[in-house]
Amino acid sequence: MARKPKDTARRILNKKARYNYHILQTLEAGIVLTGSEVKSLRAGLAQLIDAFVRVRGSEATLYGCQIDRYPPANQLNHDPLRPRRLLLHRRELHKWAAQLHQPGTTLIPLSIYFNARALAKVELGLAIGKKRYDKRQELRKKDHQREIRRASMRRDR
Repeated sequence: MARKPKDTARRILNKKARYNYHILQTLEAGIVLTGSEVKSLRAGLAQLIDAFVRVRGSEATLYGCQIDRYPPANQLNHDPLRPRRLLLHRRELHKWAAQLHQPGTTLIPLSIYFNARALAKVELGLAIGKKRYDKRQELRKKDHQREIRRASMRRDR
């Protein structure tokens, strides 16, 4: 009987991604990590706020992702901001690289998590940057929806 992995790990989100970008498509990719990085991720010690992905040739690399040092690893610790290689099928990589050549598009990490087989995965999003007026319009829409919910709750009482 196969053992089910414990679900102790948290999903680390890039909270600013959906605020700063229009997400067109998403994709799941594996990530190459060292032992102390895996322990840090399981402890939730990572940040994706300024991270981005660069595709060069037949390789995708994650830059700017900060995975903090794992204190018990001591001398065997990793560099927190080192570039990390992403694992994608060659077909997917070429398809996404072609879409990245369109002006204004970028590939950003939306979250890092462990799947059911306890493998570290990164959810990537093909994105176009939002303008300032887009952000303001989105905030107005959220405020309007919140007011509608409040009014309907008052009416229900």
